[in-house]
Amino acid sequence: MAYAIQSKTILNKTKKRDTWFLDDYTLNPYSGCSFNCMYCYIRGSKYGLHMEERLSYKENAVALLEKQLATKAKKGQQGFVVMSSATDPYLQFEKALEITRKLLKVLLQFQFPVHIITKSNLVERDFDLLKQIDESAVLPEDLKSKLGRGTLITFSFSTLDDRIGNIFEPGATPVSVRLKTLEKAARAGFKTGVSLMPLLPFISDPPEQLDKMYTAFQDAGAHYIMPASLTLFGFGPHDSKTLAMNAVAKFFPNLLDKYKSLFSQNFSVPRVYQKNLLEITSQLNKKYDLPDRICYV
Repeated sequence: MAYAIQSKTILNKTKKRDTWFLDDYTLNPYSGCSFNCMYCYIRGSKYGLHMEERLSYKENAVALLEKQLATKAKKGQQGFVVMSSATDPYLQFEKALEITRKLLKVLLQFQFPVHIITKSNLVERDFDLLKQIDESAVLPEDLKSKLGRGTLITFSFSTLDDRIGNIFEPGATPVSVRLKTLEKAARAGFKTGVSLMPLLPFISDPPEQLDKMYTAFQDAGAHYIMPASLTLFGFGPHDSKTLAMNAVAKFFPNLLDKYKSLFSQNFSVPRVYQKNLLEITSQLNKKYDLPDRICYV
């Protein structure tokens, strides 16, 4: 079970809005993550092998957000709040704690737009609040004509195969369920799409696999697909590079040498590999008429 902590701040202002996620602010109600993804960049000795054992929630999150947003709203500083940048806002504990839901009510009160990034189907519970935010949020001036709405819901995928998902994302909602929730979000009228990050080299990024995923996402009603390859950090026993390599060795031993070669010099795949992947995904984005950004800023 998650343990409570007292935080000094809850809302973080970004230095520059990211072109992928449109984050004017970030908001993380939890610290740590129960999804336990092998490739997660926040892994390491701080959280250990089983990240869910170090999970905490910010007990005073609602009061902090009310205070911070009241000040910013008075100054007309509404902007997109990304939930979440360092963990998922809909961890299993959220079903009982409802911290994310309470924070959404505060965002609605002060008319801040929100971008939900999640691997969970629990976001469906909050469609009622997200619809109200969608209709009433005050957008930054430069996004009013490009978006015209206050809620974005992005679902994170690295594969559409439940078996592979269970290997690399053992605590997350099964990808088949995630896909159905994406479809429900689209049917409910939300601007919704896919963070296809990270694509797993030689596993989920071969052209035929990518084409199947783009077809499935288009059929589900996605409005955008943002693809990117895998990055792996650290050499410690609990770091993402070690854990992902161990998973490849166990379940895809024929690919281990290729992975070692890809990540022998850096935390990311070689530039030529990235360039080739970009060419393939760019063609697919055009083929399926699905932009690789929520909107171009």
